[in-house]
Amino acid sequence: MTSQLLDASEQIATGARSACHRLLYLYRKHKWYVENPSVVACYNELVQLEFGEVRARFKLRASSAIFTALEQCQECIEITSEDNIIQYVNPTFEGMMGYQREELIGKELTQMPKSDKNKADLPDTINSYIKKGKEWQGMYYGRKRNGDSIRQNVRIMPVIGQGGKIRHYVSIKTPCNENKADTAGFSDRLQVESQTEICTSKYKGRRKSSDVRSNTSRGSDGSNQARRSSIARIHSMTIEAPITKVINIINVAQENSSDGVAEALDRVLEILRTTELYSPQLGNKDEDPHTSDLVDGLMSDGLRKLSGNEYVFTKNAQLSLSHLPVSTSLNDIPPRITELMENEQAWDFDIFELEAATHKRPLVYLGLKTLSRFGVCEYLNCSESTFRSWLQVIEANYHSSNSYHNSTHAADVLHATAYFLNKERIKQSLDRTDEVAALIAAIIHDVDHPGRTNSFLCNAGSELALLYNDTTVLESHHAALAFQLTTRNDKCNIFKNMERNEYRILRQAIIDMVFATEMTKHFEHVNKFVNSINKPLAGLEENGIGGGRSNEDSFSFILSSTDNRTLIKRMLIKCADVSNPCRPLQFCIEWAGRISEEYFAQTDEEKQKGLPVVMPVFDRKTCSIPKSQISFIDYFITDMFDAWDAFADLPNLVQHLGTNFKYWKYLDEQNLSSLRPPPEQ
Repeated sequence: MTSQLLDASEQIATGARSACHRLLYLYRKHKWYVENPSVVACYNELVQLEFGEVRARFKLRASSAIFTALEQCQECIEITSEDNIIQYVNPTFEGMMGYQREELIGKELTQMPKSDKNKADLPDTINSYIKKGKEWQGMYYGRKRNGDSIRQNVRIMPVIGQGGKIRHYVSIKTPCNENKADTAGFSDRLQVESQTEICTSKYKGRRKSSDVRSNTSRGSDGSNQARRSSIARIHSMTIEAPITKVINIINVAQENSSDGVAEALDRVLEILRTTELYSPQLGNKDEDPHTSDLVDGLMSDGLRKLSGNEYVFTKNAQLSLSHLPVSTSLNDIPPRITELMENEQAWDFDIFELEAATHKRPLVYLGLKTLSRFGVCEYLNCSESTFRSWLQVIEANYHSSNSYHNSTHAADVLHATAYFLNKERIKQSLDRTDEVAALIAAIIHDVDHPGRTNSFLCNAGSELALLYNDTTVLESHHAALAFQLTTRNDKCNIFKNMERNEYRILRQAIIDMVFATEMTKHFEHVNKFVNSINKPLAGLEENGIGGGRSNEDSFSFILSSTDNRTLIKRMLIKCADVSNPCRPLQFCIEWAGRISEEYFAQTDEEKQKGLPVVMPVFDRKTCSIPKSQISFIDYFITDMFDAWDAFADLPNLVQHLGTNFKYWKYLDEQNLSSLRPPPEQ
């Protein structure tokens, strides 16, 4: 038996060697091999062949079949390198996003924010998965070639190469159908919504200039196409806050909830939308010093840095009427001024001509005409002479020495406020008290402004900063002084005939609007407006969903809510206050020069007094005004006016904004730092 086993073993070994030799003969064509009589060595060689060249050749032969499947796949496929350089997109991706493959291959993935290492910096939610070799599934809004946004379910899968390192990322994207509730995948959708809008949720990567340029393609006739474009853009705004993600999850949960649960969730949403939870998570402002200085200077009250110098700002408010010019009625206005104010309802109204004709007193004249047009005297039950006296006192307490924050700026904000109040959607939303509050708030919103920022006053230890505890210093002063000036003298007390409760309601509305002009809560106000008003209205317009009511009732419910009316008024005065970039180009340039001069003067004084320099980039010797305007428009203005346009239908303003942005970009690309290009030789 033993001999038989040995003979069988020898035959098997001989057969194995023969098989190995045949395989190795084929392999020798591609690899040098030294004959080895050892069976173990032959087996080892076969194993190396199987897991090396043979499998690689099989994979290579199958690659054409794989790419055929990708080309015919109905889902969007995008393959990038470990550095997020696009290497492949399939035809479905091209069709959905509007790009040609040649436009993308070899280029960096533009939908992801940029980090300080000049590589694609995915948000932490994704990084925590894919950097560990795990796949991530979520949702974000991609941007098509034409600038429109598209909501997508996305799976991102890392591909591990030799050495265990990530070599590629494969993204599978499918557009969301928001009109149908996906009952089967409800739990998955909750997970997806919890990570919503990951592409545009942080300010680390601001939108590029091409996003603003796209605004110029919109018509000035308020067409439906332009409206749809604005509505689409509000879904992809870069003002996402953590609370918004919570709201999105609740909205998804409501779709498949019972009536009782849905009503409870409605109450939750109402609470969330009226609390202070909307401040966004800001990034590094692209390491742009102009943007950084603007944000730090405008959005903070400034840290008190003891310098040994205490700047004390004092100004005696002008309460007496005896030194003021003789009162003028509408019937006694000089013909030249009357002629200049004939088109005061048009957006291209020239406030600077009125400033010159009135010897820097445009607020009284424009105020008389505007308030008369809105019937403010009748609402307040006060005489025209009282209103004239009030306007004169308020204007006398604006500093004509300020290059920007003077009564001309107040008149300009009043003009923009009145213009907005005439828009149909706003007239549907606000009542008579709201209109009067908005007009008065516009007139007083910067009264007695010292021409210095809140940060400056706090750093200098000014009397105002001490009085208001370094918090909302200027805005508190504007509101308080305006009411002091009004109520201390009966001759200019426009509120003296109001019933007490009506006066308190009006007063609170005015104060709230003045406080809304403070920049530290800029993103909170815009965020609340978009999520509480714009997005619900956009849903009704796009889907015809009334939430259990008819469309008309649903619109009315959204617009007439007390909280929403407050948000609309805040947004109105905010847009009016910083509408300079949306004015015709010649006015935009003039305002840019004036605000720059005021910042230059502040920097000069900070250096002279040894105070911390709030905005170092605004040094009159080195500052680039075009760069500062580009940063201001890109960081503060574009999103806000996209949202305001989507609500109030203001395509002419967005068109001016695009034109003005192109102008500043042109100057910057020419390496010019001035307001205008040099005259042709």
